[in-house]
Amino acid sequence: MPIRRLDLNLLRVFEAVMQHRSVIGASRELRITPSAVSHALARLRQSLEDDLFVPGTSGMEPTARALQLSSGIADGLGRIADAMSMKAFIPAEAVRTFRIAATDYAAVIVLPRIVARIAPLAPQIDLRVFPVNRMDVVRQLDDGRVDFVIGWFADLPDRMRRTTLFQESEAVVVRRGHPLAAGPVTRERLFEFPHVVVELTGSEEGATDGFIDDRGVSRRVWVERLILEAADSDRGLTGRVAVSVPHYAAVPPLLQVSDMVATLPRLLAIRAVEQSGLAILDLPYEPQRVNLDMIRHQRAERDPGACWLIGQIVAAMADPDTLNAVHHGAV
Repeated sequence: MPIRRLDLNLLRVFEAVMQHRSVIGASRELRITPSAVSHALARLRQSLEDDLFVPGTSGMEPTARALQLSSGIADGLGRIADAMSMKAFIPAEAVRTFRIAATDYAAVIVLPRIVARIAPLAPQIDLRVFPVNRMDVVRQLDDGRVDFVIGWFADLPDRMRRTTLFQESEAVVVRRGHPLAAGPVTRERLFEFPHVVVELTGSEEGATDGFIDDRGVSRRVWVERLILEAADSDRGLTGRVAVSVPHYAAVPPLLQVSDMVATLPRLLAIRAVEQSGLAILDLPYEPQRVNLDMIRHQRAERDPGACWLIGQIVAAMADPDTLNAVHHGAV
């Protein structure tokens, strides 16, 4: 329908319901009655000839048409808000909360450096960290419920932007005194022992080469390369996944009480060695190297506050003192 015939206030209602998945939640944010929200939705449904939201087990579930419209509406309203405000972002005076989706790996390795960097510069900036292992994390990014996602990504759709924080590599970790530590480590010997695997979504179902496609974003949810390569090889190697967990923090305690083997990001492995009495094995192959990225929706490029925080995070991870602290497991 022609935009000149549409009440733009209806789009604000649409965005609030999309974010809260609730008529009552939207009414609280907009400071209007639930009845007014329902009336606005009825008008919008009639104008767009679609139900837009239907009752579901977790609230008001968006239809396919609503999901298609969501990003464009949020982007348009953001542009209008930017044009109306055009306020300079002053870190020392800013009062704001940024929402970051991250694994426990990023919370341990990256988050302390972010806090150390921004706390003196912007004392009223708050950070809220959400688990990245939710299957709908990209939808939350699209809907504006999350500002940034930190993780390992391959392909990104045009609406997403990427900033690389640093390059990470893999390390194979066992308990101290493990039989593998006595003698040269080979692929064959590695497969003599069961493995504990980190599956960031709690299931490898739908993953290809350790990645899943989440609304066009290819994100890593499985880090055990040895098992994947063995399944694809013709060398007759077979690996056994004895335990799979959705969090890196669960791995060291499991290794301490068993002869299991785990692949961890190297910086986290170094920390585990220092704190949990584990050992890093010499690999019989060149370790895989991957970029740890922070992705966000393209609308963040028009947000002075978001741009400032991106710059601070990049500076924190590029600082030689910071990187030295990272590699030695210090906070």
